[in-house]
Amino acid sequence: MTLLAHLLKHAYGSDMKAIALIVAAGSGSRAGGDTPKQFRSLGHQLVVDWSIQAFERDQRFVGTVLVVSADKVDWAQERYGSSGVQIIQGGSTRTASVQNALASLEESPEYIFIHDAARPGISPTVLDALFKGLSEAKAAAPALPVADALKRDQDSKLETIDRQSLYRVQTPQAFHFDTIHAALSGTRDALVDDLQAVESAGEPVVLVQGDEKLAKITFSGDLERVEQMMTAQTVSNRIGKGFDVHAFCEGDHVVLCGLKIPHDRGLAGHSDADVGWHALTDAILGAAALGDIGDHFSPSDDRWKDADSRQFLVHAVELAKASGWSIGNCDLTIICEAPKIKPHREAMREATAHAIGLPLDAVSVKATTTEGLGFTGRAEGIAAEAIVLLQRINGGR
Repeated sequence: MTLLAHLLKHAYGSDMKAIALIVAAGSGSRAGGDTPKQFRSLGHQLVVDWSIQAFERDQRFVGTVLVVSADKVDWAQERYGSSGVQIIQGGSTRTASVQNALASLEESPEYIFIHDAARPGISPTVLDALFKGLSEAKAAAPALPVADALKRDQDSKLETIDRQSLYRVQTPQAFHFDTIHAALSGTRDALVDDLQAVESAGEPVVLVQGDEKLAKITFSGDLERVEQMMTAQTVSNRIGKGFDVHAFCEGDHVVLCGLKIPHDRGLAGHSDADVGWHALTDAILGAAALGDIGDHFSPSDDRWKDADSRQFLVHAVELAKASGWSIGNCDLTIICEAPKIKPHREAMREATAHAIGLPLDAVSVKATTTEGLGFTGRAEGIAAEAIVLLQRINGGR
């Protein structure tokens, strides 16, 4: 479970337990190609990443389980394990994969949402409707009414099928955990979906409004069609600005943008006093409307004494991502008379780009003086300001 998930669990109380179970163990052979459809590129990331991020952004979920085939376990663990996603090896059928995942949970959640990785178009609206459905029944699923005429072809003779009360059922399908666990226990059938097990048990099910963007990637050509729907969404932007100041004190170096730069004085601060990264952290938090650095890392908390400011910056990036934002670019300005910044500027750019996961050409670091004016001009300290552009991740809230 990620740090954010732990914080959310604490904030919402022990009763607020929803787990996302993403099934990605299939071969995807009907879509063609050598790579399973759920691990192909869609937009700027893999198909399965869209679903993982959709659940991570929703504060009602305190954990994500990803079920993959045996040959993908090590790869998935390396790619997703550090973010808190639990990796489980799937079974010979989809139903067996779900059973493996349910059995792996150390604690029983109140709710579990079971989702096909090949449906990347999860929206907050659908998740809201499913949670509401679980307040009315033991299971809920998104569905769309059948609009086209339906025909059955038998020996070249067509029979019209009444489409009234027929639905295209999608995922995620949401359940009270005890209900789906009991319904699937002991079954060896390869079910068409998890809802079938609950139907067979006679439990009431609520169908909520589905979404065309939740279309499943199954056949050749589906990936392109779904990608058009997913990437057609308008990406909104936010701009944040951060400013920070630290006074000089006794010392033999300063820390700026992660670099230890020799100087005849140090910078006073509870942490490492990295004025550049503090300003950038505040810019990210500000753009995402998530408070400021002091809200998350209080200077009165001994845990952050002499702390590396990289962890402040990385945490701000993770919080922004969890809220549906990615960083487009950033621009930092260091304001001081000394030390000279230019000899270290490229290394500062590289350290910053690495810390926040941006290409080097999206990170700017520059320096200026105040021509002898003010506290920086009197060489009493160093100031920094940062501007950052956040871009809405497709599907974000």
